[in-house]
Amino acid sequence: MKKFIIKTVINNRKYELSVSPNQTLLDLLREELGLTGTKRGCEVGECGACTVLINGEAVNSCLVLAPQIDGKEVLTVEGLAEDGELHPLQKSFMKHDAVHCGYCTPGMIMSAKQLVEENPQPTEEEIRTAISGNLCRCTGYVQIVDAISEVQK
Repeated sequence: MKKFIIKTVINNRKYELSVSPNQTLLDLLREELGLTGTKRGCEVGECGACTVLINGEAVNSCLVLAPQIDGKEVLTVEGLAEDGELHPLQKSFMKHDAVHCGYCTPGMIMSAKQLVEENPQPTEEEIRTAISGNLCRCTGYVQIVDAISEVQK
């Protein structure tokens, strides 16, 4: 199978990668780059466990083909911390006990990151809408919504 050479920036690091045309971004991140914070869930775009940001937009990485990130910037949960300091969303999730089993947490945080970047003062309804593509089986969403709400203040 023919490979494509792509140039991309992932978590503020430049890459030139050889990728297959049918390789997903999820597989590229987890299997080739070792960025396992992005979780493999349903693999059909329903659960949101694999959410990352591409050029600031939350997407399910299981539905994005690796060649599609050529020339784009990708941010995963590993790229949120700066200088060893957790991102305010990560801190707030811990403070509000919004991390139970933790499987949905990276995708949930990435969806929340897009929201608070675009709307620093979201309402509860806007928060719930922003995370509606991310499924959580543990928390009932109350702690997650509280964690995101606190970051906006």
